[in-house]
Amino acid sequence: MSKKYRITVLVMLLVMATVLGSLCIDQKSDEKTATANQSGVQSQEGALRYATAFYPEDTLDPAVKWTGWYMREAGVYETLFSYDENMNLRPELASKYEKISDTEWRIYLRDGVKFHDGTPMNADAVVYSLNRILDDNNSRKVEYNFIQSISKYSDDAITIKTNSTYAPTIASLTDPITSIVSPSSKDLNTTAIGTGPFKVKSYTKDVNLVLEKNENYWNGTPKLDNVTIYFVKDDMTRLFKLESDEVDIADGIPQSEVADLKNNSDYTLYSNATLRTYFLYVNMNKEPLNNVKVRQALNYALDRQQIVDTALEGVGGTPAKSFFPSVMNWSINNKIDMVSQDEQKARSLLTEAGLNDTNGDGWLEYNGKPFELNIKTYTGRPQLKPAAEVIATQFESIGIKTSVTVLESGALTDDMNKGDYDLALYAWTVATTGDPDYFVSKHFESTGAEAQKTGYSNPQVDEWIKAGEQTMNQTQRKEYYDKVQEQVLEDCPEIFVFYQNSIVGANKNVGGIKQFPNEISFLTKDIYIKQ
Repeated sequence: MSKKYRITVLVMLLVMATVLGSLCIDQKSDEKTATANQSGVQSQEGALRYATAFYPEDTLDPAVKWTGWYMREAGVYETLFSYDENMNLRPELASKYEKISDTEWRIYLRDGVKFHDGTPMNADAVVYSLNRILDDNNSRKVEYNFIQSISKYSDDAITIKTNSTYAPTIASLTDPITSIVSPSSKDLNTTAIGTGPFKVKSYTKDVNLVLEKNENYWNGTPKLDNVTIYFVKDDMTRLFKLESDEVDIADGIPQSEVADLKNNSDYTLYSNATLRTYFLYVNMNKEPLNNVKVRQALNYALDRQQIVDTALEGVGGTPAKSFFPSVMNWSINNKIDMVSQDEQKARSLLTEAGLNDTNGDGWLEYNGKPFELNIKTYTGRPQLKPAAEVIATQFESIGIKTSVTVLESGALTDDMNKGDYDLALYAWTVATTGDPDYFVSKHFESTGAEAQKTGYSNPQVDEWIKAGEQTMNQTQRKEYYDKVQEQVLEDCPEIFVFYQNSIVGANKNVGGIKQFPNEISFLTKDIYIKQ
């Protein structure tokens, strides 16, 4: 996009904002008025403005679906354990833990921590918070079915008993769904009382979340006085808001604009590897996709570097080797080579699987009928559609007619649950808890929810996954998960395409920004505005 065009669009947006501001002066809501008149508002000392694409929509309750992620990113809620920016596991609201037996864990709590309302963070509050996940009405309860009970041991300790030996128990307590909330909260859907560096001052659905610093934060006083998080779905709009000084930070900078922003001394560009992998589900319940040679051929057809260079502008990610990115300690990427595009190998495998061009029109047939594939993907992430289109072109280069269908995420999920798809391009954070079991048990264990969608079942892989869950020695655990990765790469129930980079733009006066590969934390006590 040319600079001239961007300036023209920016001017138009500012004019529109001014007009909207004049139309909204009779609004009673301070937040709506502030939003409508946002152009011209200058950053103040200790006040940060941040535009994000992902935010809570219907509730502030961290135990509801993925709301905890957004509230954790906002610095409102915390968990017993967490990861730093280098993915090192550390105690957070916990002080330490002990493994009492193969099925019992004792977790000791940090002393002197208080909730935003001044009430103590103690064992009662922790038991209350965690038991909310185990409620039958919680849609994510199944992820914590390994827990038999959670009980108070003393005022500053709790006991977690599991149904059987489960090595990822402590890691599971880093997921923001396990955020510790104040039992005194009257309505967690509309109020948020946590222990984090920022308190919720107001929330306007689909507009913004206004925060103020927690003066009594247990880990040191935050450097910012207040923060306003603006909810902005469109990538270019977030960039325009940054360039027009409507916000100080914008996440998800459009890949096409990275070079210009990087070369502009008024801004700092942050780019970091994440644990988010983009991959194709393969419907193995359909012929001939149930033939491993066909799936392997699709794998060999991909030029991952071309996908990154074209769909991601060369900056939005890196080619994938396996499902775990290199930034994760459990990855085998240092032991294996990336599958390189090999059209000759792909065509040979397809021939062996019975796919041939019998009429000489350049397209393959199977069982006497044209063989065509459809790649379904969804609207939630801007990288998906262009990546699917490049992949389709690469499949066509080996003689497979391929189309792309873009749906809302809910519609795509419904189709996949019904088996109504050939290939589906998705993006997953593959280690939300930093532990490999989260992803592999869902996707590659025969009973896993995602394995049900692909139809993947390998008894040997099931054994390795179960052994990984029950082995406490980390070195031995890694051996099991290494084997899982190697076998999955051979079986190709999913085809891994690229790892996403997090791209954040900030005014040069903002300091203290850290990027976390698991994309769980963002607003911390250390972010500040330089004066």
